[in-house]
Amino acid sequence: MTVRTRLFCAAALALALAGCKSKGDIVVEEGVGITAIRTACPAVGIPDYTGDVTLFRTPDARDAASIDVTAAITNLRTQCDDGRKNVSAKVYASVGFDVLARRTDVRGARTVSLPYFVTVLRGGRAVVSKRVGTVTLNFADGQERAQARAQGGAYIDRAEATLSEEIRRRITRKRKAGDTDAAIDPLTEPDVRAAVQRATFEVLVGFQLDQNQLAYNATR
Repeated sequence: MTVRTRLFCAAALALALAGCKSKGDIVVEEGVGITAIRTACPAVGIPDYTGDVTLFRTPDARDAASIDVTAAITNLRTQCDDGRKNVSAKVYASVGFDVLARRTDVRGARTVSLPYFVTVLRGGRAVVSKRVGTVTLNFADGQERAQARAQGGAYIDRAEATLSEEIRRRITRKRKAGDTDAAIDPLTEPDVRAAVQRATFEVLVGFQLDQNQLAYNATR
C-alpha cells in the first residue's frame, strides 16, 4: 500500500510491511494465493508531501520569483536490530538520509537550519512516538547548493511487533484442494487482518512542515 500523507496534526498514514527473509520470518506463499515476507523490523519511508520543503523570502509569497531556498530528502537508508537474540529486547531501527538544498541568492555565506521528524506509526493509524531534529546546511559565499546528512532512530516493542503463534499458523497453513477454506485468503479474515495490522509498525521521516508549507507541497 502506498504511504499517504496524514501525519501532521495528529493525522495517519497507510499500512506497509517490510523485512529481510531469515529463519523465523513469515513467508506466505503456496496455497494461500499471495507472497509476502514479514519480520519485526518496521518499514521505513517518507510520507507524501513531506520529502521536500520550500522557503520563501516573504511569508505570504507563493510565486516562483519569491522562492528563497528549496531542500529535499534523498538517499534514505536504514539498519534494524530486530532483537532476535533476546526476545525481551526492543527492536531498534536507525534511519539516515541526505538533504540536498539550493538557494536563489548566492551572495554571502549562509546557514539554513531545517526541522525534520522521525515518527513511529502503528497499524497505519496510531502515532506511537515522534521526535523532531534539525539538519543544518552551510552555503559558502557564491555557492548555490549545499548538502548535509541527518539521522534518527526509533525503538519498537518486539512483542507488539510479533504475531502470535495462532495467527502465524493460520496465515502459513497449507491448504489442499477440497478443503472448505482452500480458496480463502487468511488475510481477508477480520481477526487475522486486525492482528497483522496491530503488529505492523513503520518508521517515517520527513521535514517538519507548517500548515502553509504542507498545503504548498500538496497543491503545487
